[in-house]
Amino acid sequence: MSRMSIEEEDAKEKNCNSKTVSVYEKYVQSCFAELLGAAFIVFTGCLSVIENVEGTGRLQPAVTHGFAVGISVAIFENISGGHFNPAVSLNVCLIGGLNFMLLIPYCVSQLCGGLVGAALAKAVTTNENFANASGAAINIITADDQITRAVVAEIILTSLLLLTVSMGAINEKSRTPLAPFSIGLTVTTCILAGGDISGACMNPARAFGPAVVSGIWAYHWVYWVGPIVAAFIIGALLRLLLGDNKIRLFLK
Repeated sequence: MSRMSIEEEDAKEKNCNSKTVSVYEKYVQSCFAELLGAAFIVFTGCLSVIENVEGTGRLQPAVTHGFAVGISVAIFENISGGHFNPAVSLNVCLIGGLNFMLLIPYCVSQLCGGLVGAALAKAVTTNENFANASGAAINIITADDQITRAVVAEIILTSLLLLTVSMGAINEKSRTPLAPFSIGLTVTTCILAGGDISGACMNPARAFGPAVVSGIWAYHWVYWVGPIVAAFIIGALLRLLLGDNKIRLFLK
């Protein structure tokens, strides 16, 4: 075999290995990172609610969720983008920051992560504390007259979170290394502000995991409708007005 053919074979092998690694990192590794991040957020978030026995109100859950989200984004953003939330993945997909083929795998991974996190939270807490906190399920809505306010609150709060994600981590003109801090702080702020209205879930995966583990599904749809509507609102806002030249569809 000539020297040229050997070099060509080596190049083909390297190219093949590169493609293999790329497929693994793009689909398998990124989805696993989303699962782990969502599990960490839901686990620590649920614990902060279940073990809030001293009655610190919204402060303990707000700070815990904010820190958990910020840490997870900082760790995994270069692997998967650090979404951990189906609403975030949908919004990022709508503004061109995520391949459409990854949207469903990401959402499934996040929901599985939420389920794992909620199950682990139940495993390490006492039955009494778990029952008193309803397994950290989002069940603040107790009457039909609260539904409208809760849905509107979830739309607004999730919109604020998605705006922070889009402008701080994706939009080139406003992207900042402080995105993980900004996103985590936004989560904390939104929970402190709207926790008594809707629970300030802002994440279907955070609602789904505890609902499965605790069996509490009352008004569960609110925590899907609100964040999904918010994803379309912020997606349109970026595509039409706030996005950079790559994101904006008009007036380039």
